[in-house]
Amino acid sequence: MNSYKKLLPVFVLLLLFTSVTAQVNNKPAKAYNIEQATSGRAQLHTIAFDGLAFLTGNFGADCFFPPGKVADFFGFQYMRDNDKNLMGHNTDFLTRIANNVISILNKDQLSKLVSLANEQADLYTDFANKRMILIKAFRSSLEDNVPKNSAGLNKAAVIKYCGELYRIDGELSYRRAEVMGEIIRSFSADQKLAFSKLDFGNSDTWPIMPENLDKKSMTHRAHVGVMTYASELFSWYKGNVEADVYFCPERHGTYFGGFYLKDYPAMGNHGYNISTALTGDAGKSFLEILNPQQRKLMDTLPSLQKNNLGEIVKIRTQVAESLRKFMTGEKTDKAAVIADVIKYGNQDGEMSWYYANALTQIHKTLTVAQKEELKKLRNLDVLPQGTYLYSDVIPVPENLNCDFLFTATR
Repeated sequence: MNSYKKLLPVFVLLLLFTSVTAQVNNKPAKAYNIEQATSGRAQLHTIAFDGLAFLTGNFGADCFFPPGKVADFFGFQYMRDNDKNLMGHNTDFLTRIANNVISILNKDQLSKLVSLANEQADLYTDFANKRMILIKAFRSSLEDNVPKNSAGLNKAAVIKYCGELYRIDGELSYRRAEVMGEIIRSFSADQKLAFSKLDFGNSDTWPIMPENLDKKSMTHRAHVGVMTYASELFSWYKGNVEADVYFCPERHGTYFGGFYLKDYPAMGNHGYNISTALTGDAGKSFLEILNPQQRKLMDTLPSLQKNNLGEIVKIRTQVAESLRKFMTGEKTDKAAVIADVIKYGNQDGEMSWYYANALTQIHKTLTVAQKEELKKLRNLDVLPQGTYLYSDVIPVPENLNCDFLFTATR
């Protein structure tokens, strides 16, 4: 007992130190950051979760994709993952902050967001359609439905194509920053004061506001765009470069159905909290189902992509710093930004090629018992009959030719 009393002050000091340290830079104790997102463990479990989705899913599920994952250089994901109110993965999170922003903007500022949404709608659709071609190639490889005499997915072709896909991401990002920067520069003193009352790191400071948008005057795609832009205008204005550079572990290699598996139960459910543990827990369980040879294919992926992730962090930093110049009216080199984002896509393409190859090899060696275990682990019997344009159900487009992504001769 005496020794316990002697140690008690030490325990108290340690607790105080931990508490103070956790609050440095206004971050929660278990802040999500770029180091955690790129760590080998986080990446392995995330890729494994995608593996579960891919091996138990279908083409339509692979195509499901949250619109906010496109052109994501504006700090929203960081704000979502580090919300002190723990509401970042609630389906009402984006709506709540978007409605607050819309209530603060004046008529002219809001009209700029509406015009931007209408202007970029076709680019969004183009991105989704081109993404489907890459997804078809990966699923064709998995199902051994490849062009005659093909030796498999062509790494160089996949890398190049993904770079061109990201060119669209760069166009979307640059123009979005241009418009949002113009709006931010036009904030009045009263608007700045209103924004100062909304905490970047705590959604509990965001009042519940009605949506002040005339949905009937815009398309569904434009409405989604305005809500997305409004939420990102806030996270960009109130955040910093660190937040803009951050990405969640599942940000890359998004062609394997992981988002469908994770987000489908939340669709249309207001106030639904998407589990933050699902990806890691299910990914870990997926790995435990594999035999040693199959497991080795997964275990090597984090090291294979280590350099890719390092380059991605560098590129995202360059792009984020360039785009932030729009807030102060500085000149931003569009060609340089687009070139950087194309390189970003090249990195994503190479990582995705690694994933597709490993998962295809594992698929070929799965036993009947393993397939049953994976089906139980999936715990989601719903598979789309058509496909998705982001989160909107559509028929599978005709003539999705992906042959050029395969090596021509065996």
